[in-house]
Amino acid sequence: MPQPRPSSESLRPRAGAGLPAQRARTGTRNRDERWPGGDGPFWPRLLPLLALLTVLTRLPSLARPVWNPDEGFLATQARRLAHGGSLYDTVVDRKPPLLPLLYELAFALFGDGSLWPLKALAAGAVLAGAVLAASLARRRWGERAGRIAGVLYVTASVGLNPEDTQAATFEVFMLPWTVAAVWCADRGRWTRAGLCVAAAALSKQTGGAALVPVLALLWQHRALPRAWARTLAGAALPVLAAALAYGVGDFLYWTATGSGDYLSAEGSGLRALGRALASAGVLTLACAPALYALVHAVLVRRERLPGTADVWLWLASSAGAATVGFQFYGHYFLQLVPPLALLGAAALDTLRPRAVTTALALTGALATAFTAWGLAAPRDELDHQQRLAAVVRARTAPDDTVLLWGMHPEGYWFSGRTPASRYLTAGFLTNFSGGRGGSRVGEEHAMPGAWQHLRGELRRNPPTLIVDDSRGAPYGPAHLPTLRTHLKHHYAPETTVDGAVLYRYTGSATGR
Repeated sequence: MPQPRPSSESLRPRAGAGLPAQRARTGTRNRDERWPGGDGPFWPRLLPLLALLTVLTRLPSLARPVWNPDEGFLATQARRLAHGGSLYDTVVDRKPPLLPLLYELAFALFGDGSLWPLKALAAGAVLAGAVLAASLARRRWGERAGRIAGVLYVTASVGLNPEDTQAATFEVFMLPWTVAAVWCADRGRWTRAGLCVAAAALSKQTGGAALVPVLALLWQHRALPRAWARTLAGAALPVLAAALAYGVGDFLYWTATGSGDYLSAEGSGLRALGRALASAGVLTLACAPALYALVHAVLVRRERLPGTADVWLWLASSAGAATVGFQFYGHYFLQLVPPLALLGAAALDTLRPRAVTTALALTGALATAFTAWGLAAPRDELDHQQRLAAVVRARTAPDDTVLLWGMHPEGYWFSGRTPASRYLTAGFLTNFSGGRGGSRVGEEHAMPGAWQHLRGELRRNPPTLIVDDSRGAPYGPAHLPTLRTHLKHHYAPETTVDGAVLYRYTGSATGR
C-alpha cells in the first residue's frame, strides 16, 4: 500500500545536522563545549545576559527626549490621533498604521508628555529579537551558536549612528516580527509565520521582505499546498484588513503609490551611493569580528555552514529592502542585523572557544564605543528645536494652531501646539529629503494634490504663526511661489530664533 507523505516537520534537518564532520575538518572540539558559562541551563544563563546587554546599549535612548524627526513625527501624529484625528486624512504619513497606533496607545496609558514608555518598548523589541535569533541558532547549530547569535543581535543593533539606532521608530519595532516570521517557519508554523510577516509589513513596508526566507523554508520543507496557502493568507489578510479599515485608496496612496518622486534617485546618484557606502561601512565596522569569521569560513576554509541557505536569502532580501527608495538612511540598514547575527553565529561556532571569546570581546568593545558615541553625540539641532518651541509656546495660546515649515515635526510636540496642516513636514509639499539633499525639490515635485489641500487648510483655519525653519534649505519660501505669496499677503514677520523666522497672521483677506 502507498506510504504516507512525510510531514514538513519530519523533513526539516535536525539541529546541528552535518556539523560533527565539519568540526573534524576545522580542528575544533566536540559540540558539548559551551560559551559563555560552561555547561548548564541555556535560557536561565542567557536571558539575564541579553537583558543586561540590551539595557546597557540602549541607555543613550533615555539621554534626550527625541533622537530624530521620526520620533517627533510619531509623537505629534499620535497626539493628533488621540484628539480625534484620522490617519491618512487629518494627519498623514508614508508609513503603515501599526506604529502610530502603538504610540497612540502608549500616550493613552502613560500620557503624551514623554517618550520613555516607547523607549522601554523599543528595548523590549531588541531583546525579543535577540531571544528569537538565539532560539533559531540554537535549534540549527547548537547552544553555543544560540548564545553567540543573541549577543551579536544586541551588539549589532546599536552599530550605526545613534540617531538611527537609539530612536524608538519603525525598524526597531519591525525587526522582531521579521525574526518571529522565520522562527515560526523554521518550526512549520505556517499561518503564524505569515501573520508575523504581515505585522512586520504593517510596521514598515520593507518588513515584507521577511516573506523571502519564509518561502525558502516552505520550499526546503517540501510543504504541502495548504501550507503555502496558510502562509500567504496569513501575510495578506491583515494587510487587506488594514486597507479596508482606512479605505483602500487612501491606504494604497500613502503606503505605496503616492511617493513616486520620493522614491526616485534621479539627479542624486552619487549622494545616494555615498550614503549607502557610509552606512554599510559603519555597520560593517560594528560587526567586523563576526564578518571576518564569516568571510574566513566561507572563502578561506570553504566551510559549507549547513542550515544557512535561507539566511543568505534573508540577508539578500533585507539588503534589497534597504535599497528601496535610494535614501539609504542609516536606520534602513538595521534590517540586515538579524541575518548578519545568525550568519556570524554559524561562522563563529566553527571556531575554537578561545577564538570565539576573542571575537565576542572585540564585538563588545565596539558596542561599548557605539554606546559611548550615543551618550556624547552633539544635540545642536535638538537644542534649536526646543528653543524654537519655547518661543512658539510663549507667543501663542493653547488652542492656537501653527504651521512649522521645516523637517522637524517634534517642534509641535515640544510646543504643545496643534499643527495647522495634516502635512507635518515640508517634505510632502516639496519632495525634500535629507537622504538626497536638494535634488528634485520644489512645488512641482510635491505629492499630487498636496498644495491644493494646503491652501484649503490655510484658508479655512489660518494658523496664528507660520514658522519658516528652512534656514537656507532648498525648500524655503523663497523657492516656493505659493507659500511666498501667502506669507506676503496674510502674514508679517515677528521675530527670529537661530535663523528661523516667525510670521504672525495679520487677519487680512482670508476671513478667519
